[in-house]
Amino acid sequence: MSHVFDLTDEQRLVAKTIREFVDRDVMPVATEMEHRDEYPEALVETMKGLGLFGLNVPDAYGGSDVDYTTFAIVFEELSRGWMGLAGILGSHLVLTDVLVRFGTDEQKRRFLPRLAKGEPRGGICLSEPGAGTDLQAITTTAVRRGDDYVVNGSKMWVTNGRRAQLFLLLAKTDTAASPAHRGISAFVVEKGGSGLTVSRDIDKLGYKGVETCEIHFADFAVPSANLIGGREGHGFKHTMTGLEAERLNVAARGLGVARAAFDEAIKYAQQRQTFGKPIAHHQTIQIKLADMATRIEASRLLVYSAARRKDARERCDVEVGMAKLFATETAADVSLEAMRILGGNGYSKDFPVERFYRDAPLLMIGGGTNELQHLIIARGLLERHPLDS
Repeated sequence: MSHVFDLTDEQRLVAKTIREFVDRDVMPVATEMEHRDEYPEALVETMKGLGLFGLNVPDAYGGSDVDYTTFAIVFEELSRGWMGLAGILGSHLVLTDVLVRFGTDEQKRRFLPRLAKGEPRGGICLSEPGAGTDLQAITTTAVRRGDDYVVNGSKMWVTNGRRAQLFLLLAKTDTAASPAHRGISAFVVEKGGSGLTVSRDIDKLGYKGVETCEIHFADFAVPSANLIGGREGHGFKHTMTGLEAERLNVAARGLGVARAAFDEAIKYAQQRQTFGKPIAHHQTIQIKLADMATRIEASRLLVYSAARRKDARERCDVEVGMAKLFATETAADVSLEAMRILGGNGYSKDFPVERFYRDAPLLMIGGGTNELQHLIIARGLLERHPLDS
């Protein structure tokens, strides 16, 4: 963490605890497990013991209810070790965030204490084959029949899709609503009933170790008591609010991946010799290292400034968008530069840099594409700087 951030003792303790967990338990096994696409069962159990699955759950329901600065710290440190771990946690916390903010008292009592322990784990069913960034275009429907809603449709890119037992589901309860978001509702979906099928795991370039699935619903019954907030037509707003926190965690993941790539690069540059001296003493490598470190520091400032603003309950869509945009682009650029510094070794699976290089692109796409972040930032800026009437 940069010295410019005056962290509390509790925040420093969290950073130290997660950093030690990553150094001790994650880094020694991450690359081999990632190459095998192996789910990190033992690491997840440790994360449960650390209380990470209840980060944003109030104390009354068994969580730790941390501030957003601490939230970002956790995701930065986890991603420094293995981005897949952050993915397992991130989707779970979107579900808990929406329940905490918008769930009924009964829904909170029923779901949050178990989710805070990481059993069951949670996921989110939002994107579809024809609807990703534009969630208003979803076609999955939920039709009220007696005490249930009957769900039909398909969802894509469901992180934790196979191992999670509870999902945040976005579906249309009024297909004729205009604008479309007024007809979208959010539900808590529980596995176990007929009509829900996890069809396949999507084979990905990176982001290994955590499953990303396609899920189909065919006349799947969801109790009306699982309609989040107890009212139809508010699901789009509920989900967008939860995704703001997700964008902050994705930004922090980008910072963590960039840090990891830089650490490998600067260490290697001081060990590898060409023409009689370490390559770190060649000006071309020094320029790369300087640019990488500068962009990482700028990313850190953006991420933690956005977190502080969110802690202060100020509007921060622009700030979170800027942090997500810059930090994730930095992760991609720094991991590529690290690969170039390592040369052939950077392209080899013997070194972790190729893993960082494969993980980084997802960060530019997930949590709302960086193209979307440009639009969010620009629209927010225009609102803040209107022409004088």
